[in-house]
Amino acid sequence: MSVTEAGPGSDSPPFTGVGVALVTLFDAWGELDAPATADLAARLVELGVGAVVVAGSTGEAAALSAAERAELLAAVRAAVTGVPVIAGTGAPSARQAGRLTAAAADGGADAVLVLSPPGAADPRPYYDVVAGAARGVPVIAYHFPQLAPPGIPVKLLDDLPAVACKDSSGDPARFVEALATYGGHYYPGSSALLLMAGALGCPGAIDVLANYAPERSVAAFAGHAEAQLALASDFRAVMDDFPGEVKRLTAERFGTSAVTRLG
Repeated sequence: MSVTEAGPGSDSPPFTGVGVALVTLFDAWGELDAPATADLAARLVELGVGAVVVAGSTGEAAALSAAERAELLAAVRAAVTGVPVIAGTGAPSARQAGRLTAAAADGGADAVLVLSPPGAADPRPYYDVVAGAARGVPVIAYHFPQLAPPGIPVKLLDDLPAVACKDSSGDPARFVEALATYGGHYYPGSSALLLMAGALGCPGAIDVLANYAPERSVAAFAGHAEAQLALASDFRAVMDDFPGEVKRLTAERFGTSAVTRLG
């Protein structure tokens, strides 16, 4: 399904299946390697991922310039066919996020994934600005309180001009509460909840471990308990050394660069 079919208020999910929270690859000098990143994205699509998220938290977005974000999106957009390409556009202020969102929309993003602003108890005004800048491109709100506290209260989700929400808190109680009460589409961003998300009818997930184990992530979401358990030790290791460990594991499988700008 193309994400362009889904807009604010749409019944269509932005994507289905497991999307990858794509790493951003840098060369030995720490410079952006957009072609290599795009090649990795295309390889992961061949292996079964249902969407590609560029310049998200896993993609070290905080260390990317606006020009690098545009270059990265263009390269991945050109290399990937058949699945949505989603751009991370969250920022500390609504003004910044609005500019990043408008640039992503102009660059051909199928949707934008927008981290909530740190320190904002009520993120609704922030998302109003983002939705205006998106000019019809679907907005996915992003709850990740460990990175941008306090995150998005469940009771405010339906007030946001967003078609969906990604939840990277890893909190199963919150996850179930949101599924029971939220009218939009809900995606886990925690590798630990793939099996649960599939069983509870989520349209998909956005997974960091899909950078190097997409088959296992897809299997876990499809209901294979063994695949979910096999992801457990890697997930703990990745969270303890983020994003360095996921880049190391990706390099081990695909021969990509393990250079990071963060961490």
